Amino acid sequence: MNIFVQWMTTLLKWLYDITALIGIPSYGIAIILLTIIIKSIIYPLTWKQMASMRKTADLQPKMQEIQKKFKNEPEKMNAKVMELYKENNVNPAAGCLPLIIQLPIFWALYKTLASFGNYITDPSQAQFLWFNLTLSDKTFILPILSAATTFLQTKLTTAATPSAGDNSSAAAMASTQKSMMYIMPLFMGYITYTVPAGLGLYFVVMNVVSVFQQLYINRKLEKEKEKAAA
Repeated sequence: MNIFVQWMTTLLKWLYDITALIGIPSYGIAIILLTIIIKSIIYPLTWKQMASMRKTADLQPKMQEIQKKFKNEPEKMNAKVMELYKENNVNPAAGCLPLIIQLPIFWALYKTLASFGNYITDPSQAQFLWFNLTLSDKTFILPILSAATTFLQTKLTTAATPSAGDNSSAAAMASTQKSMMYIMPLFMGYITYTVPAGLGLYFVVMNVVSVFQQLYINRKLEKEKEKAAA
């Protein structure tokens, strides 16, 4: 894992040098640029995630039929569900990929900020806006922004999933999503409060970029659905 920390430190310093080159040296801006770069790189995975979620929701009626037909044959039922996924090019694990990829990034950035004092030449470089990048934001501004943007992103993600209708399993899934829409923002707000503000800034910017990506993906998925219906 140390190699990831070394890469993160080098990348952050390189982005800082870019901000210095254009006359606004700031590790805060470097973190913002880092976040935008990461979100841009994993956008194809985000697209696959949302497209897979939409297809999975659309397949719920057929899945319900399979569950009823093979309710006493769990192995056969699972095989038929996987066959249905394969026929419709749906990957159930697609929703986990963006998160899994970002976990090492979270850790590397956290460790980089924890050793921030080892490579900055001036303590003032740790300051950005009202907070110190290496300390937690006790003003609650970043935690509140993190919670608010997480809620907005989750709401947009839920809105992209078609209504469950009378399908009981889909309705249960929708109920879980609704619960997560309120639990996740509180959880992210708490995490942002406990970690260095630089990582909190990363969370907030990541959510803001995700919201814009989500709006674009939702619109694109709707256009594809309308085109297929026509």
